[in-house]
Amino acid sequence: MLPGTVVAALLIRVPLERFAGRLALGLLSACLIASANYVINEWLDAEFDRFHPVKRNRPSVAGGLEPEAVYAEYGLLLAAGLALAWLISPFFFASASLLGVMGVLYNVRPFRSKDRVYLDVLSESVNNPIRLLLGWFVVSDWPLPPSSLLMAYWMGGAFLMGVKRYSEYRFLEDVETAVFYALCASFFLGVFLVKYRIELLLSLPLLACMFAWYLWLGMKPDSPAQRPEHLYRETSFISFVALVVVVMAALLFVDIPSLRWFLNNSFISAP
Repeated sequence: MLPGTVVAALLIRVPLERFAGRLALGLLSACLIASANYVINEWLDAEFDRFHPVKRNRPSVAGGLEPEAVYAEYGLLLAAGLALAWLISPFFFASASLLGVMGVLYNVRPFRSKDRVYLDVLSESVNNPIRLLLGWFVVSDWPLPPSSLLMAYWMGGAFLMGVKRYSEYRFLEDVETAVFYALCASFFLGVFLVKYRIELLLSLPLLACMFAWYLWLGMKPDSPAQRPEHLYRETSFISFVALVVVVMAALLFVDIPSLRWFLNNSFISAP
């Protein structure tokens, strides 16, 4: 969510003090709805997690939870999150509602897109642009975020999910699909950067290295990509990600007029 807030604030040039209250409310709303999605995900995955060497020890699998309590918690978290979303704006509420709907489509039969090849990755990673929308609408309802940015964020998330699935050997038997998502993410990101901040193009080599590094991590035995919450243990990778963030943040404030030359239409004239 926060990347959407940062990009919106920089592109629309809105100072933090104008949306600080909405940001705090939006973060709480997004956390509540995401928590509701995780609750229903853990509960409905119990029948599959019992065969997982790690997840089989979770309370939902071991039988320590009551169905009524689980569904009540899910309903309360979702209702509270949507109530807060309504206080922010209709656009934020619509995006928050979509996040809740995707949680149902991803986990609940007869939809349960997580059990369908390819749709699993795409339907889970679509939460990325939805979260970006939440962050954007905290700052302003208009203008809408660039479609190229939304697509880049979606395909970037699909790449991360694809590598995760590859590392788990659940659906993917090769890495071609994950690479396709990475290429799509790079393409749409390039479109966005050229249109809105060409200086950021200088960060593309670093971004390419970051994608390749994460792909390499996904190929390791007992890959950390299976459990992204443990990525912090990969200190070298996390340090590199921090470097990418710092470089991109710096390029937001550095003007390089000579790069504008690449935006000109130039033709070679006959002598």
